[in-house]
Amino acid sequence: MRTLRDIPALRETLGEHRRQGLRIGLVPTMGNLHDGHLALVETARRHADVVVATVFVNPLQFGPSEDLDAYPRTLEEDQAKLEAAGCDLLFAPTVATLYPRGLGEQTRVCVPAVSEGLCGGSRPGHFDGVSTVVSILFNLVQPDIACFGEKDYQQLAVIRKMVIDLHLPIEIVGVPIVRAEDGLALSSRNGYLTPEERSAAPELQRTLASLRYSLEAGDPVEATLESGLTRLRQAGFEPDYLELRAADLGAVTDLTREAVLLAAARLGNTRLIDNLTLTLPR
Repeated sequence: MRTLRDIPALRETLGEHRRQGLRIGLVPTMGNLHDGHLALVETARRHADVVVATVFVNPLQFGPSEDLDAYPRTLEEDQAKLEAAGCDLLFAPTVATLYPRGLGEQTRVCVPAVSEGLCGGSRPGHFDGVSTVVSILFNLVQPDIACFGEKDYQQLAVIRKMVIDLHLPIEIVGVPIVRAEDGLALSSRNGYLTPEERSAAPELQRTLASLRYSLEAGDPVEATLESGLTRLRQAGFEPDYLELRAADLGAVTDLTREAVLLAAARLGNTRLIDNLTLTLPR
């Protein structure tokens, strides 16, 4: 596996692969990799001849009070994991490389509607930062496919809409959530949890699973969600949101069948997110 840090070398290398007619797959990450990220690489490996991963902690998607400075940078460990997973090329640029004029003058990409509410409501500007950096990476790599995890359900929806709206010739592949044995969705931020918080954290997934059972049985939505909020608070969480949306993140109507439960909650100083899809009764 090669590691590149500058744009001309990336373009030269990928240009050679493209001239050979090879199919290119992209896995954008912020590093501190776990098995969930490696599942993205393995999926890309099945869809492409050349797998490119990126490691870049993107300042544009962090709010002023969020954990940009504390976010773990583990490039050497990430390189070893990516190589073992079958990645061919790692692009690990600096902030100055991607944003040479500084963040204040950086052109932004905004994906309306789907980025509003949920994490977009509690983290203003977050998805503008995500869509901006992903659009830059798409432009630099020009992949045939790109893989994103379904744990970040709203992010995946934002990327899908951006690709459609900007007419980008890229196939977006969603990869199912990878979970620990106790059900907790894998996340780089899980490392912030204390041992006591880590023991309590799987209750988020267990609550969603219980609510899914109730909703698929036809229980009323509002009361079911309220019971879920109560259960999370009793387990020590501070819920940010707990919502039922249509699978496309639109509002649930009487005609909605495919839906998704989405939750974000703080456990101590750590913000966790999770989601489960479900089928509503007729």
